Amino acid sequence: MTRRVVPPTALVRIDHYSAVHLAAATARSIAQESGLPGAMPDRAAVLASELASNLDKHAKDGALYIQSLPLGVGLEIQAADRGPGMPELQRCLTDGYTTTGTLGAGLGAVSRIASDFTIRTQVGVGTLVCARLALPGQPQHLCQGAGLVCLPAEGEADCGDAAALAEHDGVRTAIVIDGLGHGPHAAEAAQTALRAFDAAADRPLPGIITALHRALRHTRGAAVGLLRPRPDQAEYCGIGNVRALALSPDGVHHRLTGQPGVVGWKMPSPQSRMIPLTPGTTAVLHSDGINHQWAQAPSPFQLRLPPPLLATAVAHGHRSGRDDATVLAVKPHLGPR
Repeated sequence: MTRRVVPPTALVRIDHYSAVHLAAATARSIAQESGLPGAMPDRAAVLASELASNLDKHAKDGALYIQSLPLGVGLEIQAADRGPGMPELQRCLTDGYTTTGTLGAGLGAVSRIASDFTIRTQVGVGTLVCARLALPGQPQHLCQGAGLVCLPAEGEADCGDAAALAEHDGVRTAIVIDGLGHGPHAAEAAQTALRAFDAAADRPLPGIITALHRALRHTRGAAVGLLRPRPDQAEYCGIGNVRALALSPDGVHHRLTGQPGVVGWKMPSPQSRMIPLTPGTTAVLHSDGINHQWAQAPSPFQLRLPPPLLATAVAHGHRSGRDDATVLAVKPHLGPR
């Protein structure tokens, strides 16, 4: 079984040129913590510096989201802004192209250095970028089809949300945990639940929640949502206010919330529900630190985003700063077993 417990996302707001240095230092540190060897942490710093500099020069309300990969060994840097967007994307990806009189190496350099590079832009809406550095030699599918952002409440050092992905026999299991409240005690509950998930991730989903319930009895408890996507449907099992839905280019489908209760305190017998998945559909879990109204009428641009950019777009545009906030977007594992 492959499992990956991802620490909270580092958010670096690019509201001044000095944030470029902070972004580079943060990326280097997380790359080292993620197990990237040799010169790869320095490459991560270059990626962050170029993306942050691009946001500082060209965008408004820009930010970088930096973290370990949801699956596999490596790091990802997500850039998000609220415009103006790029009307000539291919020219912007060419080394030497500039609109500000600078060298113009930014996005072209990022696309060359990154192991995987994805960008989407719309004029008047903004631009989203995902640049990943993955440890060479690991299966490529581990880095595909999943996106995650997990942020503490503003002003909090500890994150009361947590999330993880596991893969067993070609099947992925995703979990989002929302420890009651926020701060250190919520974080303790969330981390206790993650450890229990790590030991039980290959069980049936109701069995996983039952295992978490036992582990959380001496904590303040948590809301928990589990998703197990397959090519034609996703199984969902949840207790508390962790929402699940399916997103396709045609719209949002099958919005679900967990059964009433608190994992670790009082909960009903957990029951699974099925969400049909048509081709091209992404399954999403999110905690209540994300305003659920984002899914009422997402734009066609948002509906077509790949999972990493979808998670970032939802967090960047619809997070409540007063609470911990997590979005996990995942497609079934379709790679080689």
